[in-house]
Amino acid sequence: MTDTSTRGIDLPLIDHHSHGVVDTQLSDDGFKSLATESDWPGPAGTDSLDSPFGLAVRRFCAPILGLEPRAPLDDYLARRRSVGAAEASRLLLRSTGTSDYLLDTGIRDARLLGPGEMAARAGARTAEIVRIERVAEDLAAESTAAGFVAKLPATLAARSREAVGLKSIIAYRHGFDIPAERPSGPEVLKAADEWFRTAERTGTFRVTDPVLLRFGLWSGIDAGLPLQLHTGYGDGDIELFRADPSRLTPLFRATRTLGVDFMLLHCYPFIREAGILAQVFPHVYLDTGLVSHYLGPSACTAIRQAMEIAPFSKVLYSSDSYGLAEHYAVSAASWRTEFAALMDEWIASGWATAKDTERIATMVASKNAERVYTLSASANLSA
Repeated sequence: MTDTSTRGIDLPLIDHHSHGVVDTQLSDDGFKSLATESDWPGPAGTDSLDSPFGLAVRRFCAPILGLEPRAPLDDYLARRRSVGAAEASRLLLRSTGTSDYLLDTGIRDARLLGPGEMAARAGARTAEIVRIERVAEDLAAESTAAGFVAKLPATLAARSREAVGLKSIIAYRHGFDIPAERPSGPEVLKAADEWFRTAERTGTFRVTDPVLLRFGLWSGIDAGLPLQLHTGYGDGDIELFRADPSRLTPLFRATRTLGVDFMLLHCYPFIREAGILAQVFPHVYLDTGLVSHYLGPSACTAIRQAMEIAPFSKVLYSSDSYGLAEHYAVSAASWRTEFAALMDEWIASGWATAKDTERIATMVASKNAERVYTLSASANLSA
Protein backbone atom coordinates (compact mmCIF):
# COMPACT_ATOMS: atom_id res chain seq x y z
CA MET A 1 0.00 0.00 0.00
CA THR A 2 1.29 3.46 -0.80
CA ASP A 3 2.21 6.09 1.78
CA THR A 4 -0.98 7.72 3.07
CA SER A 5 0.57 10.63 4.95
CA THR A 6 -0.21 13.19 2.26
CA ARG A 7 -3.73 11.87 1.80
CA GLY A 8 -5.13 12.42 5.26
CA ILE A 9 -2.83 11.38 8.07
CA ASP A 10 -0.82 14.58 8.52
CA LEU A 11 -2.96 17.16 6.76
CA PRO A 12 -4.07 20.12 8.87
CA LEU A 13 -7.83 20.15 9.33
CA ILE A 14 -10.29 23.02 9.34
CA ASP A 15 -13.21 21.88 11.49
CA HIS A 16 -15.92 24.00 9.91
CA HIS A 17 -18.61 23.12 12.44
CA SER A 18 -18.07 22.35 16.11
CA HIS A 19 -18.88 23.50 19.64
CA GLY A 20 -16.89 24.14 22.79
CA VAL A 21 -15.66 21.47 25.18
CA VAL A 22 -16.52 21.01 28.83
CA ASP A 23 -13.19 20.80 30.61
CA THR A 24 -14.40 20.80 34.19
CA GLN A 25 -14.10 17.48 35.98
CA LEU A 26 -16.92 15.10 35.05
CA SER A 27 -18.28 12.14 36.93
CA ASP A 28 -18.48 8.89 34.99
CA ASP A 29 -22.22 9.46 34.56
CA GLY A 30 -21.58 13.03 33.44
CA PHE A 31 -19.09 11.81 30.84
CA LYS A 32 -21.51 9.15 29.61
CA SER A 33 -24.34 11.68 29.29
CA LEU A 34 -22.18 13.68 26.86
CA ALA A 35 -21.28 10.52 24.92
CA THR A 36 -24.69 10.26 23.27
CA GLU A 37 -27.20 12.47 21.46
CA SER A 38 -30.00 11.17 23.68
CA ASP A 39 -31.48 13.65 26.14
CA TRP A 40 -32.49 10.94 28.61
CA PRO A 41 -30.75 8.44 30.88
CA GLY A 42 -30.55 4.93 29.48
CA PRO A 43 -32.48 2.09 31.09
CA ALA A 44 -30.86 -0.22 33.62
CA GLY A 45 -28.34 -2.56 32.06
CA THR A 46 -27.33 -0.18 29.26
CA ASP A 47 -24.34 2.13 28.85
CA SER A 48 -23.82 4.86 26.25
CA LEU A 49 -20.16 3.89 26.01
CA ASP A 50 -20.96 0.27 25.18
CA SER A 51 -21.29 1.55 21.64
CA PRO A 52 -19.35 2.28 18.46
CA PHE A 53 -18.22 5.55 20.02
CA GLY A 54 -16.98 3.69 23.07
CA LEU A 55 -14.88 1.43 20.86
CA ALA A 56 -13.45 4.51 19.15
CA VAL A 57 -12.53 6.11 22.47
CA ARG A 58 -10.68 2.96 23.47
CA ARG A 59 -8.88 2.78 20.13
CA PHE A 60 -7.97 6.40 19.49
CA CYS A 61 -8.12 8.26 22.81
CA ALA A 62 -6.61 5.78 25.25
CA PRO A 63 -3.07 6.11 23.77
CA ILE A 64 -3.31 9.90 23.87
CA LEU A 65 -3.80 9.72 27.64
CA GLY A 66 -1.00 7.20 28.09
CA LEU A 67 -2.89 3.90 28.05
CA GLU A 68 -2.62 0.96 25.71
CA PRO A 69 -5.00 1.02 22.72
CA ARG A 70 -8.34 -0.63 23.54
CA ALA A 71 -7.80 -0.31 27.29
CA PRO A 72 -11.01 -1.00 29.28
CA LEU A 73 -13.33 1.96 29.55
CA ASP A 74 -13.21 1.97 33.35
CA ASP A 75 -9.43 2.32 33.12
CA TYR A 76 -9.82 5.10 30.58
CA LEU A 77 -12.24 7.09 32.74
CA ALA A 78 -9.98 6.65 35.77
CA ARG A 79 -6.98 7.81 33.75
CA ARG A 80 -8.93 10.83 32.50
CA ARG A 81 -9.76 11.83 36.08
CA SER A 82 -6.15 11.46 37.19
CA VAL A 83 -4.86 13.56 34.28
CA GLY A 84 -7.48 16.23 34.98
CA ALA A 85 -10.20 17.47 32.68
CA ALA A 86 -8.35 20.54 31.40
CA GLU A 87 -5.17 18.62 30.61
CA ALA A 88 -7.13 15.78 29.00
CA SER A 89 -8.91 18.31 26.81
CA ARG A 90 -5.61 19.91 25.85
CA LEU A 91 -4.01 16.60 24.91
CA LEU A 92 -7.01 15.32 22.99
CA LEU A 93 -7.66 18.54 21.10
CA ARG A 94 -4.03 18.95 20.11
CA SER A 95 -3.92 15.37 18.84
CA THR A 96 -6.32 16.26 16.02
CA GLY A 97 -3.98 18.38 13.90
CA THR A 98 -6.73 21.00 13.54
CA SER A 99 -5.60 24.47 12.52
CA ASP A 100 -9.00 26.21 12.74
CA TYR A 101 -12.23 25.56 14.63
CA LEU A 102 -15.42 27.30 13.49
CA LEU A 103 -17.55 27.26 16.63
CA ASP A 104 -21.33 27.44 16.87
CA THR A 105 -21.80 29.49 20.04
CA GLY A 106 -25.60 29.24 20.16
CA ILE A 107 -26.02 26.45 22.73
CA ARG A 108 -27.05 27.67 26.17
CA ASP A 109 -24.55 25.72 28.24
CA ALA A 110 -22.33 27.79 30.50
CA ARG A 111 -19.88 24.89 30.87
CA LEU A 112 -18.70 25.16 27.25
CA LEU A 113 -15.46 26.94 26.45
CA GLY A 114 -15.88 29.97 24.23
CA PRO A 115 -13.82 30.71 21.11
CA GLY A 116 -10.93 32.38 22.94
CA GLU A 117 -10.69 29.63 25.55
CA MET A 118 -10.93 26.95 22.87
CA ALA A 119 -8.12 28.60 20.92
CA ALA A 120 -5.87 28.50 23.99
CA ARG A 121 -6.76 24.93 24.92
CA ALA A 122 -6.44 23.55 21.38
CA GLY A 123 -3.46 25.62 20.26
CA ALA A 124 -5.45 26.57 17.15
CA ARG A 125 -7.32 29.46 15.64
CA THR A 126 -11.06 29.82 16.21
CA ALA A 127 -13.88 31.75 14.62
CA GLU A 128 -17.55 32.10 15.46
CA ILE A 129 -20.63 30.73 13.75
CA VAL A 130 -23.70 32.66 14.93
CA ARG A 131 -26.90 30.70 15.53
CA ILE A 132 -29.89 32.53 14.07
CA GLU A 133 -32.49 31.19 16.50
CA ARG A 134 -30.39 32.22 19.52
CA VAL A 135 -30.17 35.79 18.22
CA ALA A 136 -33.94 35.82 17.60
CA GLU A 137 -34.75 34.57 21.09
CA ASP A 138 -32.36 36.99 22.78
CA LEU A 139 -33.83 39.90 20.83
CA ALA A 140 -37.40 38.87 21.62
CA ALA A 141 -36.66 38.79 25.35
CA GLU A 142 -35.91 42.52 25.28
CA SER A 143 -38.37 43.69 22.64
CA THR A 144 -42.01 43.87 21.58
CA ALA A 145 -43.50 41.81 18.78
CA ALA A 146 -43.39 44.73 16.36
CA GLY A 147 -39.93 45.69 17.54
CA PHE A 148 -38.70 42.15 17.03
CA VAL A 149 -39.94 42.08 13.45
CA ALA A 150 -38.42 45.48 12.69
CA LYS A 151 -35.05 44.80 14.34
CA LEU A 152 -34.15 41.16 13.64
CA PRO A 153 -32.47 41.61 10.21
CA ALA A 154 -30.23 44.45 11.41
CA THR A 155 -29.57 42.77 14.76
CA LEU A 156 -28.51 39.55 13.07
CA ALA A 157 -26.27 41.43 10.65
CA ALA A 158 -24.64 43.31 13.53
CA ARG A 159 -24.28 40.19 15.67
CA SER A 160 -22.54 38.33 12.84
CA ARG A 161 -20.22 41.15 11.79
CA GLU A 162 -17.25 39.46 13.46
CA ALA A 163 -18.37 35.92 12.54
CA VAL A 164 -17.51 33.80 9.51
CA GLY A 165 -20.90 32.13 9.13
CA LEU A 166 -24.43 31.61 10.40
CA LYS A 167 -26.36 28.51 11.41
CA SER A 168 -30.04 27.59 11.57
CA ILE A 169 -31.59 24.74 13.54
CA ILE A 170 -34.90 24.92 11.69
CA ALA A 171 -34.61 21.13 11.29
CA TYR A 172 -34.95 20.76 15.05
CA ARG A 173 -37.61 23.38 15.60
CA HIS A 174 -39.94 22.53 12.71
CA GLY A 175 -38.36 20.64 9.83
CA PHE A 176 -37.69 21.41 6.20
CA ASP A 177 -41.32 21.31 5.05
CA ILE A 178 -41.41 25.06 4.48
CA PRO A 179 -42.40 27.30 1.57
CA ALA A 180 -39.42 28.43 -0.44
CA GLU A 181 -40.36 32.09 -0.60
CA ARG A 182 -39.65 34.81 1.95
CA PRO A 183 -42.61 35.25 4.38
CA SER A 184 -44.57 38.47 4.00
CA GLY A 185 -44.49 41.28 6.55
CA PRO A 186 -48.07 40.71 7.73
CA GLU A 187 -47.39 36.96 8.10
CA VAL A 188 -44.35 37.62 10.25
CA LEU A 189 -46.06 40.20 12.44
CA LYS A 190 -49.05 37.91 13.04
CA ALA A 191 -46.78 35.04 14.00
CA ALA A 192 -44.69 37.30 16.26
CA ASP A 193 -47.80 38.55 18.06
CA GLU A 194 -48.84 34.97 18.82
CA TRP A 195 -45.27 34.07 19.90
CA PHE A 196 -45.17 36.95 22.37
CA ARG A 197 -48.57 36.01 23.79
CA THR A 198 -47.32 32.44 24.28
CA ALA A 199 -44.16 33.72 25.97
CA GLU A 200 -46.27 35.71 28.41
CA ARG A 201 -47.90 32.45 29.51
CA THR A 202 -44.76 30.28 29.53
CA GLY A 203 -42.19 32.83 30.66
CA THR A 204 -39.75 31.89 27.92
CA PHE A 205 -39.06 32.57 24.26
CA ARG A 206 -38.39 29.47 22.16
CA VAL A 207 -38.95 30.00 18.46
CA THR A 208 -40.77 27.11 16.80
CA ASP A 209 -43.28 28.86 14.55
CA PRO A 210 -42.44 28.02 10.90
CA VAL A 211 -43.14 31.58 9.74
CA LEU A 212 -40.72 33.03 12.30
CA LEU A 213 -38.14 30.36 11.51
CA ARG A 214 -38.37 31.28 7.82
CA PHE A 215 -38.10 34.95 8.75
CA GLY A 216 -34.89 34.18 10.63
CA LEU A 217 -33.59 32.05 7.77
CA TRP A 218 -34.18 34.77 5.22
CA SER A 219 -32.63 37.36 7.54
CA GLY A 220 -29.59 35.08 7.57
CA ILE A 221 -29.61 34.84 3.79
CA ASP A 222 -29.69 38.63 3.62
CA ALA A 223 -26.61 38.81 5.88
CA GLY A 224 -24.65 37.17 3.06
CA LEU A 225 -22.47 34.77 5.06
CA PRO A 226 -22.25 31.00 4.51
CA LEU A 227 -25.34 29.49 6.13
CA GLN A 228 -25.05 26.19 7.96
CA LEU A 229 -28.12 23.98 8.27
CA HIS A 230 -28.38 21.06 10.64
CA THR A 231 -29.69 18.08 8.66
CA GLY A 232 -30.38 14.46 9.55
CA TYR A 233 -29.35 12.80 12.81
CA GLY A 234 -29.44 14.79 16.02
CA ASP A 235 -30.84 14.79 19.52
CA GLY A 236 -34.35 14.05 20.79
CA ASP A 237 -35.91 17.17 19.24
CA ILE A 238 -35.49 15.80 15.73
CA GLU A 239 -38.27 14.20 13.73
CA LEU A 240 -35.81 12.56 11.41
CA PHE A 241 -37.87 12.40 8.23
CA ARG A 242 -38.42 16.17 8.40
CA ALA A 243 -34.66 16.73 8.50
CA ASP A 244 -34.02 15.15 5.07
CA PRO A 245 -32.14 17.87 3.16
CA SER A 246 -33.82 16.93 -0.13
CA ARG A 247 -36.92 18.65 1.28
CA LEU A 248 -35.01 21.92 0.87
CA THR A 249 -34.87 21.58 -2.92
CA PRO A 250 -37.41 24.39 -3.53
CA LEU A 251 -35.45 26.72 -1.25
CA PHE A 252 -32.22 25.94 -3.07
CA ARG A 253 -33.89 26.72 -6.39
CA ALA A 254 -35.16 30.02 -5.00
CA THR A 255 -31.76 31.07 -3.64
CA ARG A 256 -29.44 29.84 -6.37
CA THR A 257 -28.51 33.30 -7.67
CA LEU A 258 -28.37 35.17 -4.35
CA GLY A 259 -24.67 34.56 -3.64
CA VAL A 260 -25.16 32.67 -0.35
CA ASP A 261 -23.70 29.21 0.22
CA PHE A 262 -25.62 26.56 2.17
CA MET A 263 -23.57 24.16 4.25
CA LEU A 264 -25.44 20.90 4.97
CA LEU A 265 -24.19 19.56 8.29
CA HIS A 266 -23.99 15.87 9.26
CA CYS A 267 -26.55 14.62 6.69
CA TYR A 268 -26.68 11.04 8.11
CA PRO A 269 -28.57 8.97 7.05
CA PHE A 270 -29.29 11.30 4.10
CA ILE A 271 -25.69 11.57 2.93
CA ARG A 272 -26.44 10.48 -0.62
CA GLU A 273 -29.35 12.93 -0.87
CA ALA A 274 -27.03 15.71 0.32
CA GLY A 275 -24.38 14.65 -2.19
CA ILE A 276 -26.88 14.90 -5.03
CA LEU A 277 -27.93 18.37 -3.89
CA ALA A 278 -24.29 19.43 -3.76
CA GLN A 279 -23.79 18.21 -7.31
CA VAL A 280 -26.91 19.87 -8.69
CA PHE A 281 -26.85 23.22 -6.89
CA PRO A 282 -23.74 25.42 -7.12
CA HIS A 283 -24.30 26.90 -3.65
CA VAL A 284 -24.79 23.66 -1.65
CA TYR A 285 -22.05 21.83 0.29
CA LEU A 286 -21.99 18.89 2.72
CA ASP A 287 -20.09 17.21 5.50
CA THR A 288 -20.46 14.07 7.64
CA GLY A 289 -19.72 15.64 11.01
CA LEU A 290 -21.21 14.20 14.21
CA VAL A 291 -21.37 10.67 12.86
CA SER A 292 -17.64 10.72 12.17
CA HIS A 293 -17.25 9.96 15.86
CA TYR A 294 -20.51 8.21 16.71
CA LEU A 295 -20.28 5.57 13.97
CA GLY A 296 -17.00 4.17 15.28
CA PRO A 297 -15.92 1.27 13.02
CA SER A 298 -18.60 2.20 10.47
CA ALA A 299 -17.41 5.79 9.97
CA CYS A 300 -15.92 4.56 6.70
CA THR A 301 -19.44 4.10 5.31
CA ALA A 302 -20.43 7.73 5.84
CA ILE A 303 -17.11 9.10 4.59
CA ARG A 304 -17.30 7.00 1.44
CA GLN A 305 -20.91 7.95 0.73
CA ALA A 306 -19.98 11.63 0.97
CA MET A 307 -17.41 11.03 -1.77
CA GLU A 308 -19.71 9.14 -4.14
CA ILE A 309 -21.30 11.84 -6.29
CA ALA A 310 -20.64 15.34 -4.93
CA PRO A 311 -17.83 17.33 -6.55
CA PHE A 312 -14.72 17.13 -4.40
CA SER A 313 -14.86 20.92 -4.06
CA LYS A 314 -18.21 20.59 -2.24
CA VAL A 315 -17.24 18.22 0.60
CA LEU A 316 -15.87 19.58 3.89
CA TYR A 317 -14.51 18.14 7.10
CA SER A 318 -16.28 18.79 10.38
CA SER A 319 -16.63 17.03 13.71
CA ASP A 320 -19.70 18.73 15.23
CA SER A 321 -18.02 17.92 18.50
CA TYR A 322 -19.76 19.02 21.67
CA GLY A 323 -18.74 18.78 25.28
CA LEU A 324 -16.17 15.97 25.16
CA ALA A 325 -12.71 16.51 23.69
CA GLU A 326 -12.91 12.81 22.82
CA HIS A 327 -15.43 13.72 20.12
CA TYR A 328 -12.82 15.92 18.44
CA ALA A 329 -10.06 13.33 18.75
CA VAL A 330 -12.16 10.43 17.48
CA SER A 331 -13.65 12.40 14.61
CA ALA A 332 -10.27 13.57 13.33
CA ALA A 333 -8.63 10.15 13.72
CA SER A 334 -11.55 8.36 12.06
CA TRP A 335 -11.64 10.78 9.15
CA ARG A 336 -7.89 10.60 8.59
CA THR A 337 -7.81 6.81 8.77
CA GLU A 338 -10.81 6.12 6.58
CA PHE A 339 -10.18 8.88 4.05
CA ALA A 340 -6.60 7.71 3.57
CA ALA A 341 -7.78 4.12 3.10
CA LEU A 342 -10.29 5.26 0.48
CA MET A 343 -7.67 7.25 -1.41
CA ASP A 344 -5.33 4.25 -1.35
CA GLU A 345 -8.08 2.13 -2.88
CA TRP A 346 -8.60 4.66 -5.65
CA ILE A 347 -4.90 4.56 -6.46
CA ALA A 348 -4.65 0.76 -6.29
CA SER A 349 -7.69 0.28 -8.53
CA GLY A 350 -6.47 2.78 -11.14
CA TRP A 351 -9.04 5.49 -10.51
CA ALA A 352 -6.58 8.18 -9.42
CA THR A 353 -2.91 9.04 -9.11
CA ALA A 354 -1.17 9.81 -5.85
CA LYS A 355 -1.08 13.46 -6.90
CA ASP A 356 -4.84 13.40 -7.49
CA THR A 357 -5.57 11.98 -4.06
CA GLU A 358 -3.26 14.43 -2.33
CA ARG A 359 -5.14 17.31 -3.96
CA ILE A 360 -8.56 15.85 -3.13
CA ALA A 361 -7.67 15.14 0.50
CA THR A 362 -6.29 18.65 0.96
CA MET A 363 -9.46 20.17 -0.46
CA VAL A 364 -11.74 18.26 1.89
CA ALA A 365 -9.48 18.66 4.92
CA SER A 366 -9.11 22.42 4.69
CA LYS A 367 -9.06 24.16 1.32
CA ASN A 368 -12.79 24.02 0.66
CA ALA A 369 -13.59 25.54 4.05
CA GLU A 370 -10.84 28.11 3.62
CA ARG A 371 -12.39 29.16 0.30
CA VAL A 372 -16.07 29.19 1.28
CA TYR A 373 -15.56 31.00 4.59
CA THR A 374 -12.77 33.19 3.14
CA LEU A 375 -10.60 32.24 6.10
CA SER A 376 -7.25 33.14 4.57
CA ALA A 377 -8.44 36.75 4.30
CA SER A 378 -10.54 36.78 7.46
CA ALA A 379 -9.80 39.15 10.32
CA ASN A 380 -12.31 37.28 12.49
CA LEU A 381 -10.07 34.39 13.56
CA SER A 382 -8.62 34.37 17.05
CA ALA A 383 -5.56 32.46 18.21
